[in-house]
Amino acid sequence: MAKCCWLQRLLPLLMLLALSPCEGSSGADPTAGFAAVELTEDKFKLHKPYDLPPEQRYEFRGGVRRMWVLCTDRPFSPGSTTKPRSEILLNKTYTSGVWQFEGHGYVPSGTTGVSIMQVFGASGRNTTLMLHVYGGRLMYYHDDARVVDGDIYDRWFRLNVVHDVDAGTLTVIVDGEERLAVAGHGGYKHYFKFGVYVQSEPSHYMESRWRDVKVYTKILD
Repeated sequence: MAKCCWLQRLLPLLMLLALSPCEGSSGADPTAGFAAVELTEDKFKLHKPYDLPPEQRYEFRGGVRRMWVLCTDRPFSPGSTTKPRSEILLNKTYTSGVWQFEGHGYVPSGTTGVSIMQVFGASGRNTTLMLHVYGGRLMYYHDDARVVDGDIYDRWFRLNVVHDVDAGTLTVIVDGEERLAVAGHGGYKHYFKFGVYVQSEPSHYMESRWRDVKVYTKILD
């Protein structure tokens, strides 16, 4: 009987603990306080080797956008000195405020020496942020000291990149956990890109897959 009474007194406490948020969780939804921006299909602009038809470097099936490229491919336009790519330019340009990219990405093992996501637009350079893959590690440019995720291969991950243009800051969030906060590189006009864009020491074949790609902007009070 005493044991039963003890359990009855303990039950409300157990229920309270079950309903309380866990402090060790990954935290709040990074898109809270943001509004989704409409992205019609024409906003997804493919950049691929100029001499190949889209279907040889891009596939959109079952909600998944798959992009792949060879290190021996041609650039995206004749006469360009840039490296090969198969990537999507999100044709939603912004110049001020707080903007956010969200997408679920997948990088097959073996893909290395490649950028899979970037924030285009900067002062005196092309990009204000790039995320590269080297040997299964996702990192800020090719900076071994700023690894965003140490094991990115062969799994779906949720990537959020928040760009506060006015403050000149960028925050990278992987699977709901903040992994990187860096200063931007200026510039007036910005947009997001994702896919595969060859960098230094690349593998012969590079691929990334993306689904549920969205763009958000901060809701002003």
